[in-house]
Amino acid sequence: MPLCFIEPRDAIRVIADSVGREARRQLLDGIIRAWVDEIPEDELEHHYARALEELDEENLSMLAAWHAGFDVGRPVANKDFLVRAFPRLGRHRREALRIAAVFRGEEALDSGASERAALEAVLPRLSDERLLELTCEALEIYCWDRLGADN
Repeated sequence: MPLCFIEPRDAIRVIADSVGREARRQLLDGIIRAWVDEIPEDELEHHYARALEELDEENLSMLAAWHAGFDVGRPVANKDFLVRAFPRLGRHRREALRIAAVFRGEEALDSGASERAALEAVLPRLSDERLLELTCEALEIYCWDRLGADN
C-alpha cells in the first residue's frame, strides 16, 4: 500500500475543494481567524482599515453596532469612525478585525470570488504550527460535511 504525504497547506486546499458550500464557509472562517491571530500587533490597524474598504453599508452598520458594546464614542456606520475607534477597542481589536475580515470574505464569496483566491491569499502567511491546527479543523469539517450535513 503506497503512502502519500501532503503538506498541510495543500491538504486544506483539497478539503476546501471537496466539501459543500456551508463547510467551505466554515473552513474559510477558521482560516481568517488563524490569520488574524498571527498578525503582529503593530499591523492590526492597517489590516482593519483595508478590510473596511471593501464593506458595504449593511456590514458597516453591523460592525458599528458591535462597537456600541464598548466605550468608543457614539458608533457611526462609516469607515472613518470605525478606523478612529479601533485603537480604543484595546484587547477587542483582533475580534473587530476578525468580524470585518469575515464580512469582507462573505461579500467576496457572494460576488463570485472563489474560495481558492482567499486560500491563496491567506494560507502562505500562516505559520507551520497554525497550518497543522487548521488541517485538523479542516478534517473535522470534512467529516461533518460528508456525514450528512445539509449544504
